Amino acid sequence: MFLKIVIIFIFIFIFFSLRNFLKINKKQKVLKSKKLTTLNKKNLNNWMNLTKKERYNLSKQDSINYMDRRKLLLKEIRNEYKKISRKNSEGNIKKK
Repeated sequence: MFLKIVIIFIFIFIFFSLRNFLKINKKQKVLKSKKLTTLNKKNLNNWMNLTKKERYNLSKQDSINYMDRRKLLLKEIRNEYKKISRKNSEGNIKKK
């Protein structure tokens, strides 16, 4: 009786360890996704070979990067405008 219980626990342990091992391998395969950053004429075939989810994630990442660059550019433009408007207002004050 005791031997049967031990054997059952060993099988259960092996089953869970294999399941966890397979999950880890699956995650590693996803992390090793194909190295495409943007879509252009040169990599169109590679882009089409990606799965729908991979294409979606890449386009989403591109969109996030674009928004970040746009925010930085707008911030620079606003700072430059503030500098120019300060110079103009100082010049107007001195002229009076």
